[in-house]
Amino acid sequence: MDNLARTDPPVTELIDGKIYAMSPRPRAGHNFVAANIYRIFANYLDGKTCTAIMDGMDLFLDEENHYVPDAMIVCDASKIHRDGVHGAPDLVVEVLSPSTMRNDRGAKMQHYAAAGVKEYWLVTPLGKNVEVYLGREGRFYLDEVYTQYDAWDLERMEEEERNHMRTEIPVSLYDDFCVRVADIFKGIDKYV
Repeated sequence: MDNLARTDPPVTELIDGKIYAMSPRPRAGHNFVAANIYRIFANYLDGKTCTAIMDGMDLFLDEENHYVPDAMIVCDASKIHRDGVHGAPDLVVEVLSPSTMRNDRGAKMQHYAAAGVKEYWLVTPLGKNVEVYLGREGRFYLDEVYTQYDAWDLERMEEEERNHMRTEIPVSLYDDFCVRVADIFKGIDKYV
């Protein structure tokens, strides 16, 4: 029997009017991280104005830039349509893959900032870190880098270093919304 998934057209993104294939498909660690983030967002936002959106939904940022982020939060429901999100989400998450990292850190990051995305996360499964950028005046500024350290690393740190580690990411959209770094990388060790 043929693998029907292979007969589908490849997932693509439009960046500066040029089509980019998003292949190869992400590894398991990438998918688990994206799923963990979506689950955390969806659980917190249940019953609130903003909506968590998972990987696979198209984002039509403008005429020349159509993306498929790994997760989004959209607080203006009028931007959500049957075919995807039209306009800037409030928060965008990109889980970095070797084949897409350059665009996620480059043109896409610039376009997200210019469009008014308030918060942008770049997540690296292998390094277990999350770079959080906050938008201001059409640009992103690095707010903090959060890392989930392994026991081996923690044992070698000075007590003062361990005491200053930030283990929760405050989400700028709500005063009481914090995401535990450990929850983002939960269950991925055997897949990265």
